[in-house]
Amino acid sequence: MRTGSEPTTARSALRMRAWLSVWGLVWAVFGTAAFSLAGRPGWAAACGVLSVVVGVDLAMIVRHLRQGPHYQPGRDIPPYRPPDQRHP
Repeated sequence: MRTGSEPTTARSALRMRAWLSVWGLVWAVFGTAAFSLAGRPGWAAACGVLSVVVGVDLAMIVRHLRQGPHYQPGRDIPPYRPPDQRHP
C-alpha cells in the first residue's frame, strides 16, 4: 500500500550494505595483490582505487550504524505512517 510519503520514510538496509562492502573490500584488496604479482600495474591501480572507495563507503556505513535509530530504525518502528482509516 502506498501512502505517498515513501521518499521521506524510506530506510536503508545498512547491515546488508556493510556486509556487501566488506565482501567488495576483500575482493578489491585480493585483486590489487593478484594484479600486482601478475605484473599488471594498471589493473592493480584500478583495484587499489576501488578498495579505497569501498573502504570510505564502509566507514560511512559504520558511522551511520553507530548513530543509532535515527539512521537505522529497529523492528518496532514502522517504516511509514499508517494510512488514515476513515473512508470518504
